[in-house]
Amino acid sequence: MIRMLLRVLGHEYAQPIRRTVALMTTTAIAEGLSYALLVPVLRALFGSTPGDAWPSLIAFGAVVAVYAALRYYSDLSGFRVGIALLRGMYQRLGGHLARLPIGWYSARRVGEVSVLASEGVLQAMSVIAHLLAPFISACVTPLTIVAVMLAFNWQMGVAALVAAPVVAAIQIWTGRSMAAADVERAERGQEATGRVIEYLQAQPVLRAGGRTVERFRLLDDSLREVQRASRRSILSALSGAVGLTLVVQTMFTVLLVLGAYLALGGSIGAAEVLAILVLAARCADPLLSLSDIGGKVRNARAELARLDTVLRTEPLPEAAEPIQPVGHGLEFESVTFKHGDRTVFDDVSLSVPEGQRLAVVGPSGAGKSTLLQLLARFYDVDAGAVRVGGVDVRAINTEVLMEQIAIVFQEVYLFDGTIEENVRLGRPDADEADVRAAATAARLDEVIERLPGGWATNVGEGGALLSGGERQRVSIARALLKNAPIVLLDEVTSALDPVNEAAVHEGIERLMAGRTVVMVAHRLRTVQRADHIVFLDGGRIVEEGSHEELLRRSGRYAEFWNMSLTPAASE
Repeated sequence: MIRMLLRVLGHEYAQPIRRTVALMTTTAIAEGLSYALLVPVLRALFGSTPGDAWPSLIAFGAVVAVYAALRYYSDLSGFRVGIALLRGMYQRLGGHLARLPIGWYSARRVGEVSVLASEGVLQAMSVIAHLLAPFISACVTPLTIVAVMLAFNWQMGVAALVAAPVVAAIQIWTGRSMAAADVERAERGQEATGRVIEYLQAQPVLRAGGRTVERFRLLDDSLREVQRASRRSILSALSGAVGLTLVVQTMFTVLLVLGAYLALGGSIGAAEVLAILVLAARCADPLLSLSDIGGKVRNARAELARLDTVLRTEPLPEAAEPIQPVGHGLEFESVTFKHGDRTVFDDVSLSVPEGQRLAVVGPSGAGKSTLLQLLARFYDVDAGAVRVGGVDVRAINTEVLMEQIAIVFQEVYLFDGTIEENVRLGRPDADEADVRAAATAARLDEVIERLPGGWATNVGEGGALLSGGERQRVSIARALLKNAPIVLLDEVTSALDPVNEAAVHEGIERLMAGRTVVMVAHRLRTVQRADHIVFLDGGRIVEEGSHEELLRRSGRYAEFWNMSLTPAASE
């Protein structure tokens, strides 16, 4: 467990963890030794001179005081190290997730990461703060007490010692029998989390279909599977808990019988028998707690293993010797890219000279948005090369690449904060004048003027408190503030009303001025002013040229253009 923890977090945490484990072990030994002084105390109290118990009582009090101090410092150390580990795990997990390719985030993995980033991390990191001290105490304190019993009477000590391998065997057997049940329960829990997310996202569709009262079958099925898996896990743990209880009770009964036999034979005094039975009773509590603590430790270990699996997922590789791009031209050279079993691009080549605008059109599923994602290196190509400024994006440092590119997506995500904070994400160190100028250019100032809070208005999680057009204006202002030489636009006006569409178009025109632009659009009127247009279909470029050239050819682009004019003509 500790080795896996260090592998996941890094060996810089090895020293404080080892120091905490040593302190907790010393505390557990001190606890066991303190009970050893009960033997001379009880012997004196039940002897002919009870007053002789005072020295042993004083010694017992002193040892208990030492134990209390050790326990305080070991618990404090556990909490401090646990907090440090928790902070380190969140930092490492967050940094790693930010470097994983976008294609890794399937719907299933989003649910898995949601569980891991909340419940999973807390459960795994709670080992040091909450579980390690009780676990060490449950293992070490009884062994120390058995050693004390051996020192006072070897027969009863050996009888108690025989239980140790039996307890260990039960723990090992219980852990192995529960391993499969724990894995199944975790998988069912992650699946259920994904179904809950799906259910929440599907609310507009369900309500539009009049199914607001009807139960969601997929979610119900997954929750029933969680219930079945939890029941199997509990049944697996129950046999181990019952077995452990029987062993502890049997051990105590054997010691009682053996003590009575030795006392009647005169081999040991009644006071010693009573003291050893008190010690044996003190062994019972931590041993019985092993079942519960062991289960929690196994669960934490399972979460840690899942975290380890995520952290072992290889991010997109960084170049050992990054190359600085020269210029801002873009190029696809014989690019082949597969998404799962589906070939999205098959030997695609195109180029966008610096300062020019490329429009990408085509039917849904043709790979238009994927083309933008490859330029931003959200994925790596399977064959060929994607170049920015004449350099393969795989040879450019990720931070340098992102500095060159501003992206405006169709679905804008805003962070739960103020409008100004979301705009400043484009360039956090920008001065106030630049922020205000970007807002004016994006016509975001019109939105800010009518909001009661102005710049300090909170946008809500995901920008839920703003309309779609308002979110797009924030996104364009953010891109303008970034002032990147390359702009990628993905269907930015496809779902806007005419007023917001006009405002967004004005902001987009200012954003594109003097920059290298690649735009994806369904509304073909937005691409007329592009320097070059490519029509994607079936993983290939089937047509390319200027707007006028493509119309003269009367091919696929012209067909799409005529279809886009039909609704307007009918109106």
